[in-house]
Amino acid sequence: MAISRKVREQMKNSSWIRKMFEEGIELRGIHGPENVFDLSLGNPLLEPPAEFKAEITRLVQEDTPNSHRYMPNAGFPEVRASVAEVLAEESGTPFTAAEILMTVGAAGAINTILRSILDKDDEVVLIAPFFAEYVFYVEHQTGVSKIASCDENWLPDIDSLEATIGPRTRAVIINSPNNPTGVIYPESSIAAISAAIQRAEEKYGTEIYLISDEPYRKLIYTDAPYPFIFDHHPRSMVATSHSKDLGLAGERIGYIAVNPSDPGKTDLLDALNFSLRTLGFVNAPALMQRVVAGIQRATVDIDIYRKKRDLLYGALTKIGYDCIEPDGAFYVFPKTPIPDDTQFVAELQKELVLVVPGVGFGTPGFFRASYCVQDWVIEGAITGFEKAFAQANS
Repeated sequence: MAISRKVREQMKNSSWIRKMFEEGIELRGIHGPENVFDLSLGNPLLEPPAEFKAEITRLVQEDTPNSHRYMPNAGFPEVRASVAEVLAEESGTPFTAAEILMTVGAAGAINTILRSILDKDDEVVLIAPFFAEYVFYVEHQTGVSKIASCDENWLPDIDSLEATIGPRTRAVIINSPNNPTGVIYPESSIAAISAAIQRAEEKYGTEIYLISDEPYRKLIYTDAPYPFIFDHHPRSMVATSHSKDLGLAGERIGYIAVNPSDPGKTDLLDALNFSLRTLGFVNAPALMQRVVAGIQRATVDIDIYRKKRDLLYGALTKIGYDCIEPDGAFYVFPKTPIPDDTQFVAELQKELVLVVPGVGFGTPGFFRASYCVQDWVIEGAITGFEKAFAQANS
């Protein structure tokens, strides 16, 4: 056998997101790209802000020695200090450079965290719907995923969470604003999740980490302050990236922020440094570290995504789809008008509209549509959404 049994099995169950993206490539080849309306992939549409272009130009023109050599595995100290300063302002938590590790995107951050805290067959609780790759991240680091559920508003069901946490639980991963729903977990949900974790720690005599995956944290459409996790549970970490807020998905730059109040943070930080290096990342890209250090307060034009949300959400609800309005990220997650979401997605595909079935996010009976696309794609998809909905209800 040329490849491992484990990877072969994972490939069979691999991401629906990529599957639909590949279907889109094939359909564009048959029908022409202007006739296919692909809302399957969360590939940021917006170019990086002007601050990025100015900063990268300045850095490339500088003649600073050692700019592209190895640095401490956690990243350049001055970069981590810049990240800590802004995160402290935003969260009200007294971060220093010591609690920040620069990573190869949020995916690199989560894998580094899981590598550092999991023993074989330790459990990680995911809250459905969840980003599908989490399952593979947990498996790669020898863990086991356990799934808790949400309520009808896509907020965590605390009874389900408590029933899912067990004596082998080492972490709970949350994602807010959420992919695929766009829902932001309010302060009350964060507090309830943390309280459930602490009750389980007391019950089982264990230590459980709360991991918050936050690549969409700055893509929010409300004026309410973002509810950070740090005041609610001491054993907590943020994994994030600048893929979405700065439009840098291909540059793979992010960071881990370890709660300064974590009583075990010294050992944890040592483990994170070791795992970052030995997983093969070694360190985050040097140039991108230095670029994002200087533009931590910048973002893409969020209002553009807001208008796209309004266009797609408004059209779907007018047609009759049952959907919660997203407060962040760039996805909607409507209920399918028939129980079988994969069948309904196939019907949409006949209309040259590509979306991702909810089963790919651990929640069948729904579909995810991404609106980080050009307006003509959204507008062109509306007729297909209408036809598929009408056929399902005929």
